[in-house]
Amino acid sequence: MFKGILIEKLGEKHSARLTELKDDQLPSGNVTGKVAYSTLNYKDALAITGKGPVVRSFPMVPGIDLAGTVESSDDPRYKPGDRVLLNGWGVGESHWGGLAQKARLNGDWLIPHPDRLTERESMAVGTAGYTAMLCVMALERHGLKPSNGTVLVTGATGGVGSFAISLLAGAGYSVTAVTGKVSEEAYLKSLGATTIIDRAELSTPGRPLAKEKWAAVIDSVGSHTLANACASTMSDGLVAACGLAQGMDFPATVAPFILRGISLFGINSVTQPFERRVEAWERLANQLNLDALFLMTRDIGIEAALPAAVDLLDGKIRGRLIVDVSR
Repeated sequence: MFKGILIEKLGEKHSARLTELKDDQLPSGNVTGKVAYSTLNYKDALAITGKGPVVRSFPMVPGIDLAGTVESSDDPRYKPGDRVLLNGWGVGESHWGGLAQKARLNGDWLIPHPDRLTERESMAVGTAGYTAMLCVMALERHGLKPSNGTVLVTGATGGVGSFAISLLAGAGYSVTAVTGKVSEEAYLKSLGATTIIDRAELSTPGRPLAKEKWAAVIDSVGSHTLANACASTMSDGLVAACGLAQGMDFPATVAPFILRGISLFGINSVTQPFERRVEAWERLANQLNLDALFLMTRDIGIEAALPAAVDLLDGKIRGRLIVDVSR
């Protein structure tokens, strides 16, 4: 027996509870492991509360991240005792995820856990930090350098935004942070932001083209914020879009693309190739300031993930929540 959060749906009734589960309830997979830590992401919060169509089949254990140790494996790449890490691949949506003390998974979804990180540290990073790194890697692949100018980061007090600021600042970039929580200025500057602007400047309908300000943008918000960020990006600038906190819509015009030649990149953190996942995590292990890492995080037990999901959707959570599934 092991503990896990189980989401069930009967008719229109949605429920999520902490319960005891049995090994024979685990889904199919060729690697079974003991989960040490998971996280609570925006997608997990939608799944737990039922406020978004995240879960594809029921019952479901949420948790799109996990770090743990292999107990048994039919995959020759992994053996008992190996530390492993997983982000995405539909885990917590169509396959039982990390908010339980055990998981059974497809070995293709796993990567070896970075040696330099503990399981708690990797889950302090989680999908948020991993996605932020994928954004930075995409911008750099297309030529971004610190000398190009300021990088705008939206949703700055969220998980992706916080990590993006820290990674960019650590690499020598000047960063402007966008947030609706102006009271968090000290926190954002401690991560490396040089300038803070109120999200109200970008979150309402704007002009097709605005004054050129940003060499690049990392956006986790979408909707008008992304449209306005594009409208203010410099000629030949770069925009990485990875989220939809404000909305899925993109109420923009083609003007920034055909008159300034900016490029917009979509960042999919769910199904990246193995080699890119490994590269992202090795860079995170080597480049992250681990002292700053825990400015962005808070530890909770698995039962506390249920009320925390509501707080996360209500915008009451700063940074990241690490879930210790053993308590």
